[in-house]
Amino acid sequence: MGARKRNASEARKAELKTVAFAKLNECPTSPRKMRLVADMIRGKKVDTALAMLRFSTKEASVRLEKLLLSALSNWQAKNESLKIEEQELVVKEVHVDGGRMLKRMRPAPQGRGYRVRKRSNHVTLIVDTKAVKKETKESTTTN
Repeated sequence: MGARKRNASEARKAELKTVAFAKLNECPTSPRKMRLVADMIRGKKVDTALAMLRFSTKEASVRLEKLLLSALSNWQAKNESLKIEEQELVVKEVHVDGGRMLKRMRPAPQGRGYRVRKRSNHVTLIVDTKAVKKETKESTTTN
């Protein structure tokens, strides 16, 4: 591995040590259906996101709710002195990537067979505190 890739990899690993995340690999739901639910909670506060997932009728929302609770417990493990209720936690990122695809055959008329692709996905959910933006405006004086 080259120096540039090694430096980028080390920077990525150092960044992951500061935030809390949870991963769900090989989830037997198509990535498209999972992305619909992931788009609902991206950027929302954690309590709002949990409520949205709990009352959603989609099957993927059950899995994402469990994943969000796992990310919260990971955040609590990293920040033992802080309470979750007092912090403004936000779903910072949700990535849904395609996973393994199982290829099966379904019987069709006249001796043919149709191909069925059973898709799966990988979900990565990152939880972090809400970043307070401090804008410093420098006054420019023209003389």
